[in-house]
This record gives sequence, structure tokens and C-alpha cells, in this order.
Amino acid sequence: MDLGGDSIKVAMLSPIAWSTPPKKYGPWEYIVSLLTEGLVKRGIDVTLFATADSHTKAKLHAVAPRPYEEDKDMLVKVYECLHISEVFERAKEFDIIHNHFDYLPLTYSALVDTPVVTTIHGISSRKILPVYKKYNNRTFYVSISDAYRCRDLDYIATVRHGIDIESFHFNEKPQDYLLFLSRLHRDKGVREAIEVAKKTGRKLRIAGFIADQAYFENEVQPYTDNNQIIYEGHVDPEYKKELLSNAYALLHMINYDEAFGIGVVEAMASGTPVIAMNRGSMPELIRNGETGFLVSNIDEAAEAVQNIDSISRKACREHAEKHFSVDRMVDEYIKVYETILEKRKREEKRPWGFYEVLMEKPGYKVKSLTVFPQGEISLQRHAHRNEHWYIVSGEGLVTKNESKIRVLPGDSVDIPVNEIHRVTNIGGQNLVFIEVSRGDYLGEDDIERLEDKYGRT
Repeated sequence: MDLGGDSIKVAMLSPIAWSTPPKKYGPWEYIVSLLTEGLVKRGIDVTLFATADSHTKAKLHAVAPRPYEEDKDMLVKVYECLHISEVFERAKEFDIIHNHFDYLPLTYSALVDTPVVTTIHGISSRKILPVYKKYNNRTFYVSISDAYRCRDLDYIATVRHGIDIESFHFNEKPQDYLLFLSRLHRDKGVREAIEVAKKTGRKLRIAGFIADQAYFENEVQPYTDNNQIIYEGHVDPEYKKELLSNAYALLHMINYDEAFGIGVVEAMASGTPVIAMNRGSMPELIRNGETGFLVSNIDEAAEAVQNIDSISRKACREHAEKHFSVDRMVDEYIKVYETILEKRKREEKRPWGFYEVLMEKPGYKVKSLTVFPQGEISLQRHAHRNEHWYIVSGEGLVTKNESKIRVLPGDSVDIPVNEIHRVTNIGGQNLVFIEVSRGDYLGEDDIERLEDKYGRT
């Protein structure tokens, strides 16, 4: 991918909770690493903003010497602020800033001209949505599954995670144990996996980072016996792959609507079927009855264990190869970058926001206009065209000669030739409307500005 012969320059903003790639746990950093290395292989110029102990073939820029989860003496907010500021202070060096750091970097995005795309790996609470809403349509959002899209936000694409399939050993002759592989937290259903193991009389091996110590001590540890229920600890990547490859089945008994399940995909890449609760993104990852089973409760999961032999381990591997390779993920992100850069070429920025020409033919033109909060288009009139406005989102105040009209989504306004008019965004979100112009001349210079808060009269 290049721009006029020059390789596109991407700033890849990784979290700093863990190194990139992580030594053990760190799903966001893991995906950032796979994407970064995949882009570098394609000849794309990537600068990875991550912890100093990260490893990459891209250019590495670091402020945090190590992950803050591994050094409790680090003041998290200090290093987060320094880390994010480094990216945006260098914004002019890049064509795209790809944010994997959640919502905080969005608050810097309006200060730079470089487009920002954010992969929303997870929304920890609806309380963070006001930030995402504020920068909706001013930046670009990518979802990691269709199930995890928020209805309040607009997305440029869904790009499901991909993994390095070849690094996972395919095993057609597994051992007889069940496997739980994830962080140890109530959301992930460790206790439910234990119940399934007990109902079926099978061994369960548990591996993962203890994310909730109290939950572990009360709901998991009392049932471990180093015989049937075994806690393997927080394992490294190689031991994780060994556990996945040899497992009879992976139990993924989640208690929430999960955005994605990297461990689910890794299991299938190893040939291991997955038994998962039918929630969140699971139907997008697992083919029920072909690569595992989607269940609604513990009893159904126990029954599914008895039917695992009906699942072809080869089919699991082939499914992962076809749908969840790192190459497929890289391809799709490159398309996202291309779409954003092409869209930016078509957009014209103004002090109040920006517009995009959607269609232009002799006698008419269709545009999408976005007015930022507190922004307003100048008081103006046109000598050669009339306009029809349709409000898509936001809240505005339209001036028509001496009248003022409050407009909301679904409202429309007609502006005849020579009528004095203006629109002001009076809401807290972007005001977006479609403008259809008709006339004998549609050039942008057919504007007589009468008043303008930006000094353009």
C-alpha cells in the first residue's frame, strides 16, 4: 500500500499494561503485535508506540520502560499521559494513527489533522460511552465482531481478530482433559467450567491470569485438587499452545456478552473443539455442531462434552485457517486505511467541521455535512441554487431570514434561491445532515457571506 509511491506511515498505539507482544497475558497487546508485524511484512512503515521491553520489526517508540502491571511502583496515569502525548505530538509524521488504547486518546484527536482509527477491543462500562459519542464521525471506529457493536456509534468496518495459525500445533489425537484458558474472573465462567467437569467426570486443567483474587479464592481454589481439577497457573505462550493442542475440548462458559474470544480461535487452530455459552460473538466464531457447540447452561455443556467425538478436529483447523488468519486480518485493516485515506481526499475541512461530496451531476449535487458542537455555518445566501437539508443526527438551530427553527434527526428544511440562512450545532454531538443542491451553478464560490464567527466575511 502506498501513497503516490511513498509507503503509508502508520502510528500504532498499543496499551502499556503489558508489553507488545505480551510475555503471557495481554490480549490487546497480542493483537497489536500480530497486526504490526503483518503490516511491516507488507512493506508498510509502522511506528509502534509501546513499552520499552516490547519486540517488533517496526520502529519502536517508548516512554514507559516496562508494563505497569509488572511494576506497581509506576504511576499509571502519568505513563499513560506521556505515552499518548508522544503519538499526537508526532502526528504530522503519519498518515494514520491506529489507536488500540481505548477511549483516552480520542480526546487528543481533534487537535491534529491526521485521521485516527480506533479498534474498540471492549467497552468496560457504558460510563465511558460519552467520549466515544463525542468523537463519533470525527474519528473512525472498528468493531471486532458484529455482536459487539454499540448502537450509539458508527463503524467503518468489523475486523475480527486473526492469529498466526501455523504457530499452533494441530493434534488429531488429543488427551482426555477439558481445558479452561482465560483470565480467572466471574465473567469468564471458571466455576461453571468446574461444574461441567464434575458432571462429566473428566479432568479439567485451568490456565490463566488471576484477574479477581477474591473470586479465585472463593469460587475456584476450593475445588482444585491437583487430580481432577488442576490450576496450571499463568502460563507462557508455548505451554499455552501445548495445553490447547492436547485438550479434548475447550470450555468457554462466559457470563457476559464477549466481544471476541482469542482463546476460542486458538483452540480451533489447534484442532480442539470449543463448547461455549451462546452469548456475544460466540456464534460468529463457532459453527455449532461443526467446530464445537453453543450451549445455554451447564447441563447442555455436559451433554456437549459427551458428543465431542462427533466434531472433526480437522474441520476445526480448516475453519480457523479460512476465517481467522493474521493475513486476513491484515488485509482487512489495509482496506480500512485505504477507505479512510480516500474519504479524507474527498472531504473539505472548514472551521465549523467538514463536508463530503457524495454525488455530483449536471444540475444537482449531494453532500454530507458535519458541524462540530458549537460550530456554525456562516449566515449566507446563494444566487444560483436552492438546497434541501435532511437532518441525520445531532441537534441544530436553522436560521431562515428572520425565523429560527430547531431541527432534530428526521427533520428537513428547504432553502430557496437568495434566502438568507445559517445552521448552528446547539447539541453536544456532531450535527450531520444531507444537503441536496439544485441549480444552474453549484460551485462553492456561489456563497455570499453576511456574518461569520470565523472572520471569513
